[in-house]
Amino acid sequence: MLVPVSVATGQQGLAVGEGWTRRWTVTWRHRSGEVTGPVATLGPAPWAGSVPMRGFTWRRDQRHRPGLEYMVSTGQLHGFESLEEDWLLRALDFCGHVQILLSQPFRMRFEANGRWRRHTPDYLVVSDDGVFVVDVRPAELIKSEDEESFAAAHELSLACGWRYVVAAGWLPHVQASLDAMYARRRPMSDLLNLRPGLLAAAEQGLTFGEAANESQFWPVARAQLLNLLWQRRLGVDLSKSLTNASRLMPTELP
Repeated sequence: MLVPVSVATGQQGLAVGEGWTRRWTVTWRHRSGEVTGPVATLGPAPWAGSVPMRGFTWRRDQRHRPGLEYMVSTGQLHGFESLEEDWLLRALDFCGHVQILLSQPFRMRFEANGRWRRHTPDYLVVSDDGVFVVDVRPAELIKSEDEESFAAAHELSLACGWRYVVAAGWLPHVQASLDAMYARRRPMSDLLNLRPGLLAAAEQGLTFGEAANESQFWPVARAQLLNLLWQRRLGVDLSKSLTNASRLMPTELP
Protein backbone atom coordinates (compact mmCIF):
# COMPACT_ATOMS: atom_id res chain seq x y z
CA MET A 1 0.00 0.00 0.00
CA LEU A 2 2.95 2.33 0.65
CA VAL A 3 5.04 3.94 -2.05
CA PRO A 4 8.53 2.43 -1.48
CA VAL A 5 11.32 4.76 -0.33
CA SER A 6 15.00 3.82 -0.41
CA VAL A 7 17.37 4.81 2.42
CA ALA A 8 20.50 4.06 0.36
CA THR A 9 21.25 7.74 -0.38
CA GLY A 10 21.63 8.62 3.29
CA GLN A 11 23.89 5.67 4.12
CA GLN A 12 27.00 7.09 2.47
CA GLY A 13 28.14 9.27 5.37
CA LEU A 14 27.15 7.04 8.30
CA ALA A 15 29.95 6.03 10.67
CA VAL A 16 29.10 2.32 10.82
CA GLY A 17 32.61 0.95 11.08
CA GLU A 18 33.82 -1.46 13.73
CA GLY A 19 32.24 -0.84 17.14
CA TRP A 20 29.57 1.58 15.95
CA THR A 21 26.86 -0.14 18.02
CA ARG A 22 28.80 0.80 21.16
CA ARG A 23 29.28 4.40 20.09
CA TRP A 24 25.74 5.12 18.95
CA THR A 25 23.27 5.50 21.81
CA VAL A 26 19.53 5.25 22.34
CA THR A 27 17.50 7.08 24.99
CA TRP A 28 14.15 5.85 26.29
CA ARG A 29 11.92 7.92 28.55
CA HIS A 30 10.14 6.35 31.52
CA ARG A 31 7.89 8.04 34.03
CA SER A 32 10.77 8.15 36.49
CA GLY A 33 13.24 9.66 34.00
CA GLU A 34 15.37 8.88 30.95
CA VAL A 35 17.63 5.88 30.38
CA THR A 36 20.45 6.03 27.83
CA GLY A 37 22.65 3.20 26.60
CA PRO A 38 24.62 1.96 23.60
CA VAL A 39 22.75 0.26 20.76
CA ALA A 40 24.72 -2.92 21.50
CA THR A 41 23.23 -3.25 25.00
CA LEU A 42 19.54 -2.95 24.08
CA GLY A 43 17.52 -5.78 25.57
CA PRO A 44 14.80 -7.81 23.85
CA ALA A 45 12.01 -5.38 24.82
CA PRO A 46 13.59 -2.02 25.73
CA TRP A 47 10.26 -0.21 25.23
CA ALA A 48 8.65 -1.90 28.26
CA GLY A 49 7.27 0.82 30.54
CA SER A 50 8.42 3.65 28.28
CA VAL A 51 6.48 6.81 27.42
CA PRO A 52 6.80 9.18 24.41
CA MET A 53 9.98 11.25 24.24
CA ARG A 54 7.85 14.35 23.81
CA GLY A 55 4.20 15.26 24.03
CA PHE A 56 1.86 16.68 21.42
CA THR A 57 0.97 20.36 21.47
CA TRP A 58 -1.84 22.39 19.92
CA ARG A 59 -1.93 26.09 19.08
CA ARG A 60 -4.01 28.24 16.75
CA ASP A 61 -1.28 29.22 14.29
CA GLN A 62 0.43 25.87 13.76
CA ARG A 63 0.56 24.51 10.20
CA HIS A 64 0.45 20.79 11.01
CA ARG A 65 -2.62 19.10 12.43
CA PRO A 66 -2.11 16.91 15.53
CA GLY A 67 -4.72 14.81 17.24
CA LEU A 68 -5.63 11.45 18.77
CA GLU A 69 -6.69 8.37 16.81
CA TYR A 70 -8.52 5.43 18.39
CA MET A 71 -7.19 2.07 17.19
CA VAL A 72 -9.47 -0.95 17.41
CA SER A 73 -6.48 -3.30 17.45
CA THR A 74 -5.00 -1.80 20.64
CA GLY A 75 -8.18 -0.39 22.19
CA GLN A 76 -6.33 2.87 22.92
CA LEU A 77 -5.95 6.42 21.69
CA HIS A 78 -2.66 7.19 19.94
CA GLY A 79 -1.24 10.60 19.15
CA PHE A 80 -0.37 11.89 15.69
CA GLU A 81 1.29 15.15 14.66
CA SER A 82 -0.02 15.38 11.08
CA LEU A 83 -2.70 13.99 8.80
CA GLU A 84 -0.02 11.78 7.20
CA GLU A 85 0.66 10.17 10.59
CA ASP A 86 -3.08 9.74 11.14
CA TRP A 87 -3.31 7.83 7.85
CA LEU A 88 -0.49 5.57 8.98
CA LEU A 89 -2.36 4.76 12.21
CA ARG A 90 -5.49 3.89 10.23
CA ALA A 91 -3.51 1.61 7.92
CA LEU A 92 -1.81 -0.11 10.87
CA ASP A 93 -5.18 -0.61 12.53
CA PHE A 94 -6.53 -2.20 9.36
CA CYS A 95 -3.53 -4.52 9.08
CA GLY A 96 -4.34 -5.68 12.62
CA HIS A 97 -2.24 -7.76 15.00
CA VAL A 98 -0.76 -4.60 16.59
CA GLN A 99 0.12 -5.32 20.22
CA ILE A 100 1.93 -2.12 21.21
CA LEU A 101 2.25 1.22 19.44
CA LEU A 102 4.47 4.00 20.79
CA SER A 103 4.70 7.48 19.32
CA GLN A 104 8.06 9.28 19.56
CA PRO A 105 9.43 6.05 21.09
CA PHE A 106 13.12 6.86 21.54
CA ARG A 107 15.88 9.31 20.67
CA MET A 108 18.96 8.00 18.91
CA ARG A 109 22.37 9.66 18.74
CA PHE A 110 24.41 8.72 15.70
CA GLU A 111 27.55 9.78 13.86
CA ALA A 112 27.51 10.83 10.22
CA ASN A 113 29.93 12.84 8.09
CA GLY A 114 32.15 13.57 11.08
CA ARG A 115 29.46 14.98 13.35
CA TRP A 116 27.00 13.70 15.91
CA ARG A 117 23.29 14.07 15.26
CA ARG A 118 20.04 13.11 16.97
CA HIS A 119 16.86 11.64 15.55
CA THR A 120 13.54 10.60 17.11
CA PRO A 121 11.51 8.19 14.93
CA ASP A 122 7.78 8.75 14.74
CA TYR A 123 6.53 5.32 15.82
CA LEU A 124 7.56 1.94 17.13
CA VAL A 125 5.08 -0.85 16.36
CA VAL A 126 5.13 -4.24 18.08
CA SER A 127 2.96 -6.70 16.15
CA ASP A 128 2.51 -10.42 15.57
CA ASP A 129 4.73 -9.94 12.50
CA GLY A 130 7.64 -8.40 14.43
CA VAL A 131 8.85 -4.98 15.55
CA PHE A 132 8.78 -2.02 13.15
CA VAL A 133 10.31 1.44 13.48
CA VAL A 134 8.45 3.95 11.30
CA ASP A 135 9.14 7.50 10.16
CA VAL A 136 6.45 9.52 8.39
CA ARG A 137 7.42 12.19 5.90
CA PRO A 138 5.81 13.07 2.54
CA ALA A 139 8.27 12.30 -0.26
CA GLU A 140 8.34 15.89 -1.51
CA LEU A 141 9.42 17.13 1.96
CA ILE A 142 12.32 14.70 2.48
CA LYS A 143 15.64 16.60 2.64
CA SER A 144 19.22 15.32 2.67
CA GLU A 145 19.39 15.45 6.47
CA ASP A 146 16.18 13.44 6.65
CA GLU A 147 17.69 10.79 4.35
CA GLU A 148 20.68 10.58 6.69
CA SER A 149 18.43 10.22 9.75
CA PHE A 150 16.30 7.57 8.05
CA ALA A 151 19.41 5.60 7.03
CA ALA A 152 20.68 5.74 10.63
CA ALA A 153 17.33 4.52 11.97
CA HIS A 154 17.44 1.72 9.41
CA GLU A 155 20.91 0.62 10.60
CA LEU A 156 19.82 0.70 14.24
CA SER A 157 16.71 -1.35 13.43
CA LEU A 158 18.78 -3.99 11.60
CA ALA A 159 21.17 -4.24 14.55
CA CYS A 160 18.22 -4.86 16.90
CA GLY A 161 16.48 -7.38 14.63
CA TRP A 162 13.68 -4.92 13.86
CA ARG A 163 12.35 -3.64 10.55
CA TYR A 164 12.34 -0.03 9.40
CA VAL A 165 9.85 1.76 7.14
CA VAL A 166 9.52 5.30 5.80
CA ALA A 167 5.87 6.18 5.15
CA ALA A 168 6.35 8.77 2.38
CA GLY A 169 3.16 8.25 0.41
CA TRP A 170 0.39 5.86 -0.52
CA LEU A 171 -0.67 4.25 -3.75
CA PRO A 172 -3.45 6.40 -5.32
CA HIS A 173 -6.41 4.16 -4.46
CA VAL A 174 -5.40 3.18 -0.91
CA GLN A 175 -6.78 6.11 1.07
CA ALA A 176 -10.25 5.94 -0.51
CA SER A 177 -10.48 2.18 0.05
CA LEU A 178 -9.30 2.37 3.66
CA ASP A 179 -11.60 5.32 4.35
CA ALA A 180 -14.64 3.30 3.25
CA MET A 181 -13.78 0.43 5.60
CA TYR A 182 -12.61 2.76 8.39
CA ALA A 183 -16.15 4.13 8.78
CA ARG A 184 -17.31 0.62 9.80
CA ARG A 185 -14.26 -0.48 11.81
CA ARG A 186 -15.90 -0.75 15.23
CA PRO A 187 -17.62 -3.98 16.34
CA MET A 188 -21.14 -4.36 14.87
CA SER A 189 -24.06 -6.51 15.89
CA ASP A 190 -25.89 -8.58 13.28
CA LEU A 191 -29.53 -8.34 14.36
CA LEU A 192 -30.75 -9.24 10.85
CA ASN A 193 -28.46 -12.30 10.65
CA LEU A 194 -26.93 -11.17 7.37
CA ARG A 195 -23.37 -12.33 7.94
CA PRO A 196 -23.83 -16.04 7.17
CA GLY A 197 -25.22 -15.14 3.74
CA LEU A 198 -22.45 -12.61 3.07
CA LEU A 199 -19.74 -15.10 4.03
CA ALA A 200 -21.42 -17.68 1.76
CA ALA A 201 -21.43 -15.13 -1.08
CA ALA A 202 -17.66 -14.84 -0.73
CA GLU A 203 -17.37 -18.61 -0.95
CA GLN A 204 -19.26 -18.39 -4.24
CA GLY A 205 -16.86 -15.74 -5.57
CA LEU A 206 -19.41 -12.93 -5.82
CA THR A 207 -18.39 -9.29 -6.04
CA PHE A 208 -18.99 -6.72 -3.31
CA GLY A 209 -21.99 -5.27 -5.17
CA GLU A 210 -23.50 -8.67 -6.00
CA ALA A 211 -23.25 -9.87 -2.39
CA ALA A 212 -24.91 -6.69 -1.07
CA ASN A 213 -27.68 -6.62 -3.68
CA GLU A 214 -28.64 -10.25 -3.01
CA SER A 215 -29.76 -9.19 0.47
CA GLN A 216 -33.24 -7.83 1.12
CA PHE A 217 -31.61 -5.24 3.39
CA TRP A 218 -28.84 -4.20 1.02
CA PRO A 219 -27.83 -0.91 2.76
CA VAL A 220 -27.23 -2.82 6.00
CA ALA A 221 -25.50 -5.59 4.05
CA ARG A 222 -23.02 -3.08 2.61
CA ALA A 223 -22.17 -1.84 6.10
CA GLN A 224 -21.72 -5.44 7.30
CA LEU A 225 -19.46 -6.21 4.33
CA LEU A 226 -17.22 -3.24 5.14
CA ASN A 227 -16.98 -4.36 8.74
CA LEU A 228 -16.14 -7.94 7.69
CA LEU A 229 -13.42 -6.59 5.41
CA TRP A 230 -11.94 -4.46 8.21
CA GLN A 231 -11.96 -7.47 10.53
CA ARG A 232 -10.27 -9.55 7.82
CA ARG A 233 -13.19 -12.00 7.86
CA LEU A 234 -13.41 -11.31 4.12
CA GLY A 235 -10.72 -10.28 1.67
CA VAL A 236 -10.45 -8.28 -1.55
CA ASP A 237 -7.60 -7.39 -3.89
CA LEU A 238 -6.31 -4.12 -2.39
CA SER A 239 -3.92 -3.55 -5.29
CA LYS A 240 -7.03 -2.03 -6.92
CA SER A 241 -9.70 0.37 -5.71
CA LEU A 242 -12.50 -1.05 -3.57
CA THR A 243 -15.66 -0.87 -5.73
CA ASN A 244 -18.85 -2.82 -6.34
CA ALA A 245 -16.84 -4.89 -8.84
CA SER A 246 -14.26 -5.99 -6.21
CA ARG A 247 -14.41 -9.75 -5.88
CA LEU A 248 -14.83 -11.05 -2.35
CA MET A 249 -12.54 -13.76 -1.03
CA PRO A 250 -13.11 -15.91 2.06
CA THR A 251 -10.42 -15.83 4.74
CA GLU A 252 -9.72 -18.00 7.74
CA LEU A 253 -10.53 -16.62 11.17
CA PRO A 254 -7.42 -15.40 13.06
